Amino acid sequence: MKNTLKDIIEKNKIREQQYVAQRQAEIDNPLTKDNRRDFLKKTALGGLSLSALMGLSIEDTMAETTKNVRRASAPSDLKITDLRYAHTAVMGGTAILRIDTNQGIYGLGEVRDGADPKYALMLKSRILGENPCNVEKIFKIIKQFGGQSRQAGGVCGVEMALWDLCGKAYNVPAWQLLGGRYRDSVRLYADTPEASSPEEQMKLIKYRTEEQGYTWLKMDVSIGEIMDIPGCIVNPEIFKMGKSQWQGGYMSYANTAHPFTGVQITEKGLDELAKIVDHVRGMVGYEIPLSTDHYGHFDLNNCIRLGQALDKYRLAWLEDMVPWQMWEQHKTITTALNTPTTTGEDIYLLQYFKDLIDNHAVDIVHPDLASSGGLLETKRIADYAEEKGISMAMHQAGTPVSFMANVHCAAATQNFLALEHHSVDVPWWEDLVTMTGGGKMIDKGYAPVPLDAPGLGIELNEEVVKAHLHPSDNSYFAPTDMWNDKRSHDRTYS
Repeated sequence: MKNTLKDIIEKNKIREQQYVAQRQAEIDNPLTKDNRRDFLKKTALGGLSLSALMGLSIEDTMAETTKNVRRASAPSDLKITDLRYAHTAVMGGTAILRIDTNQGIYGLGEVRDGADPKYALMLKSRILGENPCNVEKIFKIIKQFGGQSRQAGGVCGVEMALWDLCGKAYNVPAWQLLGGRYRDSVRLYADTPEASSPEEQMKLIKYRTEEQGYTWLKMDVSIGEIMDIPGCIVNPEIFKMGKSQWQGGYMSYANTAHPFTGVQITEKGLDELAKIVDHVRGMVGYEIPLSTDHYGHFDLNNCIRLGQALDKYRLAWLEDMVPWQMWEQHKTITTALNTPTTTGEDIYLLQYFKDLIDNHAVDIVHPDLASSGGLLETKRIADYAEEKGISMAMHQAGTPVSFMANVHCAAATQNFLALEHHSVDVPWWEDLVTMTGGGKMIDKGYAPVPLDAPGLGIELNEEVVKAHLHPSDNSYFAPTDMWNDKRSHDRTYS
């Protein structure tokens, strides 16, 4: 028995020496990133010198590790110490978040495009002192402060940063923490905005397909493109209050929900919109999926008429034809058309997707991870849809931070179709970050999944970010101490 026990001790000693040597080799490797090297040094058996442990028996090693252990030197002892932001110029204003910890590692997240960074800052007092690796626990603490669409930006941005932190702490990619991956690359669809002419539209599309290699496209088919053609729109008077579906006062066309505008499309108008799609289909062919979006604000009946006029072009989907809240109308449209339908980029939390999914009101769900609840909640949405035979595409219009969060979520989701890339025409967009595992962020219309890099697999390129801050706020991760103190009782029940 003594010999057997001695043998076990000797084997453990050898394994311990090999383990210590492996960690030391990673520290000494010039390719190891500085933040990873620092973390290895801090977490090496309670912060003790690795070289001091070489040659010790397993029982001696265990004795040493119980003496003067640094309790803030392991993932289980991580604590959130700060939350700061940098407001970039991407999409007219998109804030990158940084959550710091007591161990020097940090996580990156993002408040959705067009959302106020204060949606995130007001959460700081709720998360200080928490262990960032308790992602779901923290999400449940803060999710009550998220609303639909961009009001969810703060909660989702924090959740992204927590997964980045947790992955760095345990040295695994975010997709691994979500349960593993289904794919090594994520298919992208290139958003193609409206153009002033067919020639300009062709230029945009050729750049995407021929130069960039995208194999899935999305285009706008907006009544804004036919407004100036006489006889295409009934009730154009309402446009005088807003001019577009994006800008205007509270009572304008831009802020009037689809059923309440009184706008109709004539047969001539339907023909003109069909010509726009026909032109693009003729250029790209039928091998490339072609999705459509941003039709304008008009009612259910006109949505069906437009959808039927476009059915013959075998579109990948018709997106957000009416507000997402009107699931019964989505169901009516979906039943009337042969073209797949989708919505979801403005929906926060799985519970608000359920009516659409349970009633098969759409063929595809289309969450924006920066609004839907973050990585884990978006995976839950996808998994719930998969059970009902519904696939998922992903809306994304932010910086590379949320882009990579989407890549990890898409990799971990089986019923995934394609992820939107909205900044194809922005030359400095990819340069905002560096890939910590090396390689490209985007390669011929696909995003390679980081297989080894921890967390989201990115670090900020500080000089590029500083060069592209939003004019309204050019601070760069400035102190946010005014948000440290909690000033309310948050419980939502008595």
